[in-house]
Amino acid sequence: MPTTKRTADARRAGPESGGRPWTLVYDGSCNICSRLVRRVQHWDSRHVIQAIASQNDTAATRFPWISREALDESMYVVAADGRTWSGAAAARQLLSILPFGWLLGLLWGLPTFGALADRGYRIFARNRYRFGCSEHCAVVPNTPPLTTQSE
Repeated sequence: MPTTKRTADARRAGPESGGRPWTLVYDGSCNICSRLVRRVQHWDSRHVIQAIASQNDTAATRFPWISREALDESMYVVAADGRTWSGAAAARQLLSILPFGWLLGLLWGLPTFGALADRGYRIFARNRYRFGCSEHCAVVPNTPPLTTQSE
């Protein structure tokens, strides 16, 4: 039964996860990623997911099997027992954890959707700063120069 498994995982989660059985590691420098994580946290009504920015030293310390380069390239979902998913597979795992997420997860069962989701995720991940216009974005808003008034 899924609830029993999650309860067992919560006992093994440990204090570093706040007792939560799942950890979502995401790019905290990406505006889109940060917005999506806020949505996930709102959707997570059972409070079973802890979100950590990949830039946080805690991520590398808690999950030494994920290299720093890999943390920079993809999002990860990690179970309390160490099972790890990345990219589109992590998104699918999130849907299986979140209430009623399985409804959206049914898409992965459609022919070729899983492969398309994986490819789409890789394209997004490579270009996320362009889409989200984060600190890495080369676009600088046009602001008029400051002027002084003399009377």
